[in-house]
Amino acid sequence: MTKKDYKNCFDQLFDPLRNYLYFKCGDGDLATDIVQDVFLKVWEKPIDVTSKRIKSLLYKMVNDALFDHLRKNKVANKYLSRLDLNFNSNSPDEILEFEELKQKYETSLATLGEKQRTVFLMSRMEDLTYKEISERLSISVKAVEKRMSQALKVLKQKLGK
Repeated sequence: MTKKDYKNCFDQLFDPLRNYLYFKCGDGDLATDIVQDVFLKVWEKPIDVTSKRIKSLLYKMVNDALFDHLRKNKVANKYLSRLDLNFNSNSPDEILEFEELKQKYETSLATLGEKQRTVFLMSRMEDLTYKEISERLSISVKAVEKRMSQALKVLKQKLGK
């Protein structure tokens, strides 16, 4: 197997294999990791990537790898579910305070304009940079900064900070 043959195989089949696993498991990172591991195995073993059967072999390998991963996770989750991991040491007053603050936050968030709320949530929940937000929304970085500033100002007022 030459590097060129391997690269051609990788370039042609990586995305279809990843998409296949993504639709099966719903986790893009897991799908990417599994496909990369399978291609690593193909690189390490003397498998002819130019054969007509390589595509079906790779689909079988990624499917088996996903099955193995899910089986291992099932065992781990079963074990963790048996453990009593109750670390909740908050007092009832703290829990009540948290719930009140959470309710205030959700209400304040709902009062924001759609544009401000969208920018705020993309920044805080999805951990996107202003540049990434501007690219996704097709607006300038300055517009993102302004919307974020307005959102933070409103939230500070409503939450009494």
